[in-house]
Amino acid sequence: MNLSVLDRLSYRYPSVLVDDVLSHEPGVSMVAVKNVTVNEEFFQGHFPGTPLMPGVLMIESLTQVAALLLLDHGAMGRDRISLRGADNVKFRRQVVPGDRLELEVRLGARRGPLVRASGIASTDGQVVAEADLLLLMEAAVIPSATEDEGVHPTAVIHPGAVIGEGTVVGPYATIGPRVSLGDHCRIGASVVIDGCTTIGDHTEIFPFASIGLAPQDLKFKGEATRLTIGRHNVFREFVTIHRGTAGGGGETTIGDHNLFMAYSHVAHDCHVGHHTIFGNAATLGGHVTVEDYVTVSAFSGVHQFCRLGKFAFIGGYTVVTRNALPYAKTVGNRARIYGLNTIGLERRGFSRELLGKLRRSYRHLIQHNTSHAIDLIEADPNLAAPEVAYLVEFIRKAGDRGVILRRPSGRHGDEADGE
Repeated sequence: MNLSVLDRLSYRYPSVLVDDVLSHEPGVSMVAVKNVTVNEEFFQGHFPGTPLMPGVLMIESLTQVAALLLLDHGAMGRDRISLRGADNVKFRRQVVPGDRLELEVRLGARRGPLVRASGIASTDGQVVAEADLLLLMEAAVIPSATEDEGVHPTAVIHPGAVIGEGTVVGPYATIGPRVSLGDHCRIGASVVIDGCTTIGDHTEIFPFASIGLAPQDLKFKGEATRLTIGRHNVFREFVTIHRGTAGGGGETTIGDHNLFMAYSHVAHDCHVGHHTIFGNAATLGGHVTVEDYVTVSAFSGVHQFCRLGKFAFIGGYTVVTRNALPYAKTVGNRARIYGLNTIGLERRGFSRELLGKLRRSYRHLIQHNTSHAIDLIEADPNLAAPEVAYLVEFIRKAGDRGVILRRPSGRHGDEADGE
């Protein structure tokens, strides 16, 4: 007997009353067994001190065997079998723990979706029950792609919340009154979304994430502030994103196509661009700006008011207390520059010529003081490129925070990558 057929029964433990199939003649008959053990749950109340298998469960055992016989008969073209009646039912003797029920079912006449079958249950060669069964065959209902989607009945959604078309809200999720979810979002189990929060289309939020709650700022007094999130973002388990504060501009913003891995955190008044990746437990303090295509690796922390330039790579366990330069690898506590983010830039389609210009620009920055390095870069026509101009402008607008230009110390394990 094909075990996949046994799996097609619409029953699971503790309701399955068929343990194995001994013989099978497709479309004609089947012999199966049910091993009756003292651990069966129905024995607890039927009856204490004198455990007996209920007669209705003997009929149910025969019905399940009949269902298996019909399900495995491909010509039937049906997938759901239910009992519609039982005639000539007779119980010959009691069934007790330790008995091995042999269940024989033979199909009879058919009329449309109705099928008759005869069933006999025996143990040790003695008949214990028999019945004529009337079975109904029903075509399986194949759900559409969206039939199982929607709002789970245990989710708590305020009437004022806006839920976009095709958005799925999982069990025990909580969505506040000023939340607006775009179309085709997926909100996982036990997610909390609150505050004046807008989330764009096709965003997925995994279980236990907390989005749009009040900032962890002692100056925050409950004023109306916002969180705005773009499209196609992924927030993994236990991610926390806080809305803004009045003193910081009143809004936290996140662009499109970003990935926030488990336990990552974005504090109040941060502004995250597009196509960024945050590793597990990566953390932004308040008022941080993260530009496009930045990667912040696992367990790294970015201090308040810092700026991470485009295509920057922040290594794991790094502490960023100044502005992190674009296109570069910034790693360590105390953070240092470890050359150009070559692999990341190549993956993003940067040409070899452009990589060479950026590499030579960084060589100037590391070998000379910053002002002299900028003069050398701007005076060299071979370095002319919009990306190089952006790098120079980034340094000039660094403000009081400055930029991370500390080169590796030369200690073992602190070497640059040869770039």
